[in-house]
Amino acid sequence: MAFSTPISSSYLPRVYSHLSAHDAASETKSRICLSNASSFLQRTLNYKACFPSHLERRESYNFKVSASVTADVSIDEAPVKSSIAKGDTWSIHKFGGTCVGTAQRIQNVAEIVMEDSSERKMVVVSAMAKVTDMMYDLIDRAQSRDDSYELALDAVFEKHKLTALDLLDGDELASFLSTLSLDINNLKAMLRAIYIAGHATESFSDFVVGYGELWSAQMLSSVLRKGGIDCNWMDTREILIVTPAGSNQVDPDYAESEKRLKNWLLQNPSKAIVATGFIASTPQNIPTTLKRDGSDFSAAIMGALFRAQQVTIWTDVDGVYSADPRKVSEAVILNTLSYQEAWEMSYFGANVLHPRTIIPVMRYDIPIVIRNIFNLSAPGTKICRPPVNEQEEKQKLETYVKGFATIDNLALINVEGTGMAGVPGTASAIFGVVKDVGANVIMISQASSEHSVCFAVPEKEVKAVAKALETRFRQALDAGRLSQVAVIPNCSILAAVGQKMASTPGVSATLFNALATANINIRAIAQGCSEYNITVVVKREDCVRALRAVHSRFYLSKTSIAVGIIGPGLIGATLLNQLRDQAAVLKEKSKTDLRVMGILGSRKMLLSDIGIDLSKWKELQEEKGEKADLEKFVQHVHGNHFIPNTVLVDCTASTDVADHYHDWLRTGIHVITPNKKANSGPLDKYLKLRTLQRQSFTHYFYEATVGAGLPIMHTLRDLLQTGDKIIRIEGIFSGTLSYIFNNFVDTRAFSEVVKEARAAGYTEPDPRDDLAGTDVARKVIILARECGLKLELSDIPVQSLVPDPLKATASVDDFMQQLPSFDADIANKRQAAEDAGEVLRYVGVVDVTNQKGLVELQRYNKKHPFAQLSGSDNIIAFTTERYNKQPLIVRGPGAGAEVTAGGVFSDLLRLAKNLGAPSF
Repeated sequence: MAFSTPISSSYLPRVYSHLSAHDAASETKSRICLSNASSFLQRTLNYKACFPSHLERRESYNFKVSASVTADVSIDEAPVKSSIAKGDTWSIHKFGGTCVGTAQRIQNVAEIVMEDSSERKMVVVSAMAKVTDMMYDLIDRAQSRDDSYELALDAVFEKHKLTALDLLDGDELASFLSTLSLDINNLKAMLRAIYIAGHATESFSDFVVGYGELWSAQMLSSVLRKGGIDCNWMDTREILIVTPAGSNQVDPDYAESEKRLKNWLLQNPSKAIVATGFIASTPQNIPTTLKRDGSDFSAAIMGALFRAQQVTIWTDVDGVYSADPRKVSEAVILNTLSYQEAWEMSYFGANVLHPRTIIPVMRYDIPIVIRNIFNLSAPGTKICRPPVNEQEEKQKLETYVKGFATIDNLALINVEGTGMAGVPGTASAIFGVVKDVGANVIMISQASSEHSVCFAVPEKEVKAVAKALETRFRQALDAGRLSQVAVIPNCSILAAVGQKMASTPGVSATLFNALATANINIRAIAQGCSEYNITVVVKREDCVRALRAVHSRFYLSKTSIAVGIIGPGLIGATLLNQLRDQAAVLKEKSKTDLRVMGILGSRKMLLSDIGIDLSKWKELQEEKGEKADLEKFVQHVHGNHFIPNTVLVDCTASTDVADHYHDWLRTGIHVITPNKKANSGPLDKYLKLRTLQRQSFTHYFYEATVGAGLPIMHTLRDLLQTGDKIIRIEGIFSGTLSYIFNNFVDTRAFSEVVKEARAAGYTEPDPRDDLAGTDVARKVIILARECGLKLELSDIPVQSLVPDPLKATASVDDFMQQLPSFDADIANKRQAAEDAGEVLRYVGVVDVTNQKGLVELQRYNKKHPFAQLSGSDNIIAFTTERYNKQPLIVRGPGAGAEVTAGGVFSDLLRLAKNLGAPSF
């Protein structure tokens, strides 16, 4: 309603009746200053809320204390026969400051409203972007007696004038500019009064700040009328009546607000209404605001008053995410949320709605839709009451968990003592102290033993709370009834939210398992019987990693693993190529993201914060590689908090690298390797490593240490875990020596076959490394220890095929040149075997029964499975209690970069599955 309100100089002392004065002298001085300013304020100070100019309706009202909207609102309440349209014919739209931040954006808003096919619509708008901050800044400058408030007010005027010039023309433009100029002059007078007094009451500040909403509502309504829409604008301070409720909140008076709305609608019939958000009045008609997220609250209240079909909150995001997309890049838009789910997520910090925004619409089952004004193709998120018949038995586990939210910068306070158990009123006394301090309790956790009470408060308040508790319970602390008031700083809260989540078997277990596998320690847990959230407290530095871990586990995003490749040699390079080729398939079918964050060579390393492009990793390593540094490499790969899981893949044969496995596992880094050095090294180190593996949730996989890509370790573990007893393991474990003896036939010389194997790439650069049998001995030790035998490598007798005179030969070339001179000895052994109908095979044996192992050249009947090999195949025979008469045999390629890298890749997928990735 349009009204003009004079403020006389005689009224000013009443306006400032709430000002505080340091002493009587300053009080008197303020009054004298105000009195001196009276001539300045003699001119009419108008507070306008204009009707469209063509309606030519104006009414005058008198202000009450602290610049109230009305003192005696004269509203014609005579019975009117015309009916007021309410209900499903109305739709409510709310546009925030960003949405109306420029002339073009206001035009876009008008187009959205005009395209709405609803019979009637209300549009709730905020002030233009940054204007509310500008208005508060005006007050701060004025009460600080900073003369620059006048220049700042000019900037406010220019911003709205230029916007109006872009949007309006004709009478609409002239009317708005006239109103704007008058409002600015009024503001100058008000700010001058604040400047003189050096202080502004809260209600006076609320009155000043509310101008931003008045101007944006008037401009939008003019644009809509320009587009042919029958539209009025509403100053919601005439309609919405709220009562201060403490803690910076207000409670709407729905009965009085509905009464005023009815009268307003009778006097202002129209198909569309543009209403001011954020502002309202008290029961005494004093201007106030709806506090934080007030415009959303305004829209929800209006939705309830109109019994609207829907309330649409327009913002700059596509909807409500399953987690903060700044922390979880794979967060997804949720199609629907229940009122309670939205309530819980907003309480725990999700950028959804303020919890109080949901209360008005819940009463009438009015859905709220969150939509993106900058992406109209996105359907958004609908917040509503879920259907009664959800066929819950058909729902998947993940549908019970809708999303996750976090709160940072918290501290835990733990009040503990045996004297608390069974003592009535202890909790009341504790939280009474917290209330007196004025601190906000975010979460409470108490054990059923009543031995301790733990609760979370904002970190900035923890010192005051702890000090107050120690003062209040000093006697109990001195007497020993309370043992401590402990503060645990640097905490964050992680909340999982979902309908009926807590009553669904498996949800809590999945949540806690996801945190455990990511090596996240939980400091406190809270779960109410409302079934809507499970809350845990973690270290602040673990918060993002914890969020990623639980989000991944519930399939709302990929199972992401930060991968560090150590040793991009033949096997490592092949593995990188395999990862490159399979990455897209893994993401699509198993929601697994194996992201290589670093590649460490002997001289250079390549690091990335987002993941290395594996299609050109060699070129990148040459161009952007830096000096190799193992410690820095590990810190980089593991230090990325945006990926919850880390694995280091050691593709070297280095003992130095293997010595780091224990420390990596202890810090939550998974390890995968074909490197045999750790499992065949000193027994005490091996036992320490395996003990740590069993006690933690970090994984250590080494399938490729024996048999390359063959499932030898996997088969052995399955046998042992199912209760079978291993009697003997015997096999051809070296692909190199398998190739050599498979081709050492007829009259071929041994040195000739070795030369051929070296040329084909089957041997190590120095063939003596293969012929010495040490590699086979390491595999025997690994298998023996897996069976429980506590053997050292030195306990395994090894028959070396390197002639003694050539063991000390300096160069490989010298060795290869001299090797033919020793062909006769092994040729005689081959001939003797052939004469007996047998073949030579170089084998390793684990004799579990006799607790020993050996590596030697043996003879086998030509019908024996070991005699049937070809190429570089490996073959391993497991003799067990179940497979006694006929051993269980595993056979296949046991050498080569492709199969070895494939075995490592298989371990990577096994790790992903253990961390939550589904099978495919």
